Amino acid sequence: MKRSWFLIVLCLLLLLCGCVQRSAEREFFAMDTVMQLRAYGPAAEDALAQAEAEIYRLEGVLSCRDKQAALARLNETGGGTAGEETAALLQTALTLCEQTGGAYDPALGALSEAWGFSTGAYRVPEPDALAEAMQSSGAGLVQLDGISVTLTNGAQLDLGGIAKGYAAGRVRTILREAGVTSAIISLGGNVAAVGKKPDGSAWTVGLQDPDRPEAYFGTVSIEDACVVTSGAYQRYFEENGVCYHHILDPHTGCPAESGVKSVSVVAQDDTLADALSTALFVMGLDAGAELWNSSGLSFEAVFVTDDNTVWITPGLAGRYRSDRPYQILE
Repeated sequence: MKRSWFLIVLCLLLLLCGCVQRSAEREFFAMDTVMQLRAYGPAAEDALAQAEAEIYRLEGVLSCRDKQAALARLNETGGGTAGEETAALLQTALTLCEQTGGAYDPALGALSEAWGFSTGAYRVPEPDALAEAMQSSGAGLVQLDGISVTLTNGAQLDLGGIAKGYAAGRVRTILREAGVTSAIISLGGNVAAVGKKPDGSAWTVGLQDPDRPEAYFGTVSIEDACVVTSGAYQRYFEENGVCYHHILDPHTGCPAESGVKSVSVVAQDDTLADALSTALFVMGLDAGAELWNSSGLSFEAVFVTDDNTVWITPGLAGRYRSDRPYQILE
């Protein structure tokens, strides 16, 4: 009798163990940031290996610093024949530039270099240097005809504003195709989820407090979606008592001053969310709200303004949580 009970208990334990999904994790450095991937299920380990390899591959294609990268070679030669993937992503970038009124621009490489953000040699450019960089910046200097790219007046492509978003989308596709139904990935300021958590609940993503980046001011719940945040606190330098952040306004050539400290975009499309987080930071609250209302683009957003007021778009009602007061945009 005791042996029978032992066998029953053993079988129950084995069944319970089988119900607990195995997980796999990867952490590595790529695209100038720390990448963290976690997936659940029997295919998780192999799927994450494929995902990591894909991120490194994309870095070798889309980097504007690595002289061997496809994008860097286009910059070096003033254009040429791009691969189909690069051309398609560039077309997406140019379309998003138009849809955001130029607030997101994929051709600010010269400006980024003038400020030292692309090299790490931070500096406030002299007026003449800034004016020269402005002459070589802007999507209007980029011509794309199929896979043929022409860059005029020394224009330099910089897809940093959407590269991590595109990479996140590719990672999610790879995981799904491998049979992974539950995963969470963090590519710097880009967080994306595959499905729900293993327990069936939504993923909870913390939103960094722009005044205390080690803390969170709120959370957003997501399923099969992403959250991308742009903030002045992410990369900046100080000169003569003034802080200069890395999010440049294409219209002025200087760090954006739009009245917001951070913008988080929630969307199904990782590339779209990446570009819009930059664009909305440049545009500010009012113009950003108008884009949400009238553009037809599918996204939600959380704004933190300079006076520390938090604003959310209506689609996040019920998904956004915070101990701080917040306003809902209309």
